[in-house]
Amino acid sequence: MKTIFIFLLFPVMFYAQDDLLSEIDSDIVEDDFASATFKGLKIVNFESTKLVAKKELTFVVAHRFGSLERGLDNFFGLDEAVTRLNFVYGISDGLNISVSRSSFQKIYNLAIKYRLIRQQSNGFPFTVVGNNEININTGLDKDNLPKLEFDNRLGYTSQLLISRKFDKNLSLQLAPTFFHDNYVAIDEQDNSQFAVGIGGRYKLGPRWSLNMDYGLHLNRADSSPFKNPLSIGIDLETGGHVFQMHFTNAQPMNTNGFLGQGSGDWTEGDIYFGFNLSRRF
Repeated sequence: MKTIFIFLLFPVMFYAQDDLLSEIDSDIVEDDFASATFKGLKIVNFESTKLVAKKELTFVVAHRFGSLERGLDNFFGLDEAVTRLNFVYGISDGLNISVSRSSFQKIYNLAIKYRLIRQQSNGFPFTVVGNNEININTGLDKDNLPKLEFDNRLGYTSQLLISRKFDKNLSLQLAPTFFHDNYVAIDEQDNSQFAVGIGGRYKLGPRWSLNMDYGLHLNRADSSPFKNPLSIGIDLETGGHVFQMHFTNAQPMNTNGFLGQGSGDWTEGDIYFGFNLSRRF
């Protein structure tokens, strides 16, 4: 029942979406709706308000190296890389489902992402998208946690993605987020956690943009060693691909992970280089 509740938390409404290829050389507003607010499905860490089109399949390979701080000791992070493989399918222009697997804690993720309303030049000023996820942490070891049950492996995410395209170059997004992990390693940390994400995209050229996002955790335990995630990246569009290169202080790539377990520190050079490569079929 908990799973059903999470996935039915928000009502679903659908509107039309332009495909990636038509967006590459054009940022015009069509039918009074804002298009190409974001070119990638993620800003950097946070999901963006972009969805894949109806009956299209997008495959995303996300790779994040280990900390650059250790230098040659881990070959600038190469020895401690984390990979996430994600398949996203468009049920309709306004409804996506996805399944992924990350090598970080061997997490499987199921997600549904859906548009509630779309920014219109003479209408509503924002695009609003809902995103709900279920995580299954298969990396938890029963030898270390003898009372471990399947329910302890589960985590949930519910968030609203609220974006606005201000002009042909600048787009910003706000992402109020609730996430819950049935198992947390820190006793003082609440299982239910809250955060607000902020992010944006600034277009540097026909196929380049500068992207940034930041997650403000609202109820992190005082004893927690984890940090708020700050990420900076570049998007490059090439045909059916969007190639995203970035630096961040959070190695996990699932929402619960980068918000709740980001351990790097920009002030100490403890950051991670990574990239997301998307291919549309």
